[in-house]
Amino acid sequence: MKTIVRLMVLMLCTSFAEAQITTPVIRAMFGVDGDLKANYINGMPLSGNDDWFTQTGGQWVIDTTGAAALVARYAIDPNFRQLPFYRMMRVAPYSLVNNKRWIDAVFIRDYHGNDSTMFASGSNKNGMSPAVWSCPVAQSVPDKNEILDMMVHVRREGPSTTDSLWMFGGISIESVTGNRYFDFEMYQTDIYYDRPSLRFYGYGPDAGHTSWKFDAGGNITVPGDIIFTADYSSNSLTSIEARIWVDRAALSVTPVSFNWTGSFDGANTGSQYGYAGIAPKTAGAFYTGLTCAPTTWAGPFKVVLGDNSVATDYIAGQFMEFSVNLTKLGLDPVTLLGGNACGMPFRRILVKTRSSTSFTASLKDFVGPFDFFLAPRADAKADVPILCGTASMTDVKVTNAVSTSIYTWSTPDGVIVGSNTGPTITVSAPGTYIVQQTLQSGCSTYATDTVTLAWDPLCNVLASRITDFSGNFRSGNVQLNWTVSQNKETSAFEIERSTDGLHFGPVSRVSPQTGLETASYTTTDDVHGTMAPAVYYRLKIINNQGYITYSRTLRIVLNKGGETVVTIAPNPVKDVMQLYIAANAGKRVQVFIYDITGQLMLTRQSLVQKGISTISITGFDKWQKGIYAVKVLLDDETFVEKIVLTK
Repeated sequence: MKTIVRLMVLMLCTSFAEAQITTPVIRAMFGVDGDLKANYINGMPLSGNDDWFTQTGGQWVIDTTGAAALVARYAIDPNFRQLPFYRMMRVAPYSLVNNKRWIDAVFIRDYHGNDSTMFASGSNKNGMSPAVWSCPVAQSVPDKNEILDMMVHVRREGPSTTDSLWMFGGISIESVTGNRYFDFEMYQTDIYYDRPSLRFYGYGPDAGHTSWKFDAGGNITVPGDIIFTADYSSNSLTSIEARIWVDRAALSVTPVSFNWTGSFDGANTGSQYGYAGIAPKTAGAFYTGLTCAPTTWAGPFKVVLGDNSVATDYIAGQFMEFSVNLTKLGLDPVTLLGGNACGMPFRRILVKTRSSTSFTASLKDFVGPFDFFLAPRADAKADVPILCGTASMTDVKVTNAVSTSIYTWSTPDGVIVGSNTGPTITVSAPGTYIVQQTLQSGCSTYATDTVTLAWDPLCNVLASRITDFSGNFRSGNVQLNWTVSQNKETSAFEIERSTDGLHFGPVSRVSPQTGLETASYTTTDDVHGTMAPAVYYRLKIINNQGYITYSRTLRIVLNKGGETVVTIAPNPVKDVMQLYIAANAGKRVQVFIYDITGQLMLTRQSLVQKGISTISITGFDKWQKGIYAVKVLLDDETFVEKIVLTK
């Protein structure tokens, strides 16, 4: 961690001797103080600052699911302690938390004991192509070079792309004696390490890396690989440098976003490609970094030491933490990469240790490479790939939807029923359906996927017919009732629920009654934890051939206060109007509908039970379009609503 911080310092100023900020600070509401606890700063309680983990409340960035079970297994299974694991950010990428845009985070525990995630003794160094790096089957690493855990988090100072982009890092090592040297190397490609072959693959095309490219005016046209390299000695950060991978000829260009520092190192003297040092254009601090105090809590996963023992706390200096203002450094993609609010200056990170302060010193231990800024790309599937006959519908959905992503659908030749936004749409015709994913509002397209539906005109249209579908709410539960004719043709019913009437998800599955041509069904859905004022239900009916149809949508008002409530949906009305009545007791209901001249067009009488009931009124397809008044009498209570009838 300290390594990265030192590196950032070099970027800030061409002079490596500039003083460093090594006191506890809060940046973008994240505590950079050498500990891992939210709502703490410099070992003292202070509400309002986030951190890697939490002990006493507050916001924490790393997903800690399963931490207790993992630590319990450590206690009884020493071999399990040697295995690595990772955890991602506990909220979806690009989530807005306390007015800060959390972009991504990762925690990784390295292999322990003898393993092959280290560099062979010898000439492996920065500037060489990963293609020629060699790794042993098993080898020990000096304690001062052995990585235990590492973590990275990126967020913005606020919700907007104009707010500064901050990078936070943490790293723990085995020994605090002697000098330590670290590299955080960022790649544009999907580089990976293959343990069976002990080789790296997927590296860049320019001598094993991706080179930055500039136009004649110094504007960046293609971003490339980045490395942050730092030195740590005597419990303090002593130097830091930032470099980017370039063609040597690019050094003759004056970059717009940062300055060259004069350093350049490739695989050999005279190499065409290498890492060139950069520094920010503007003066002023843009980084912080320091180490932990004695007996600093090591987090909910504890820490596994090099001798395979498990510790609850770090010793002094064992954990190092840093922050870097990437915007000030000139590495903010909003200004660097053409204004894309969701662009990132790298895709994967490899963390390494070195034997000395020299940039080209022998490499020792490593963690990664691991993905970063890489949300799941939309993968769409249809519930039914072949539509049956002339009356079928199906859902087309993103199977790996991210809650913070925006999904927009289009079709050149199909039919989308209702909304075309969200992870799921309903379609009623064969054709091609395309989903476009953006990571947040204002971003460029992140991913697209296409689903093509075929049509089978010879199949048997689903024989099941719903002759009644109703529901009511009582004591935190919704009771649904329906009746089906030609029941023998049905394979299953799935009850789907929504809180907005657009995006449905399954809540239960009901098997058909056997041997009956007509059958009635009842099921209950627990909605105690639902905060929405109303919920929507539909039945997904699957026939014996696997084809699917849907019922109409039923809206249930969740009246939890006891007062009588009357609502009408949908409004405007086309052919069916549903009257939703939330009553605190059984009541006699009278419904009167008048046209704009005051002429009585329809009357209806019914009884409703205590709770939520639904009354469906049909036949509006034969009426003239326009405005109508609906009067509802519930014993001694009167409700009047207007509806708009459309065609």
